[in-house]
Amino acid sequence: MPKIKTNRAAAKRFKKTGSGKFTFSKSHASHILTHKTTKRKRRLRKTHIIDKTNIKEVRLLLPNG
Repeated sequence: MPKIKTNRAAAKRFKKTGSGKFTFSKSHASHILTHKTTKRKRRLRKTHIIDKTNIKEVRLLLPNG
């Protein structure tokens, strides 16, 4: 049997936590920041946990964690 491959695009975007959840960073935080409010930029800085409705798809993309 061949090895199961990891989706490299997903591997760059999601990280697995110690408890088995997946974290990700929000988009739109890299440039044209002068037009965005301080509140919005502050919220974009934080990493977020994937919603339970999307966990199944991410697990398929990242079989090895």
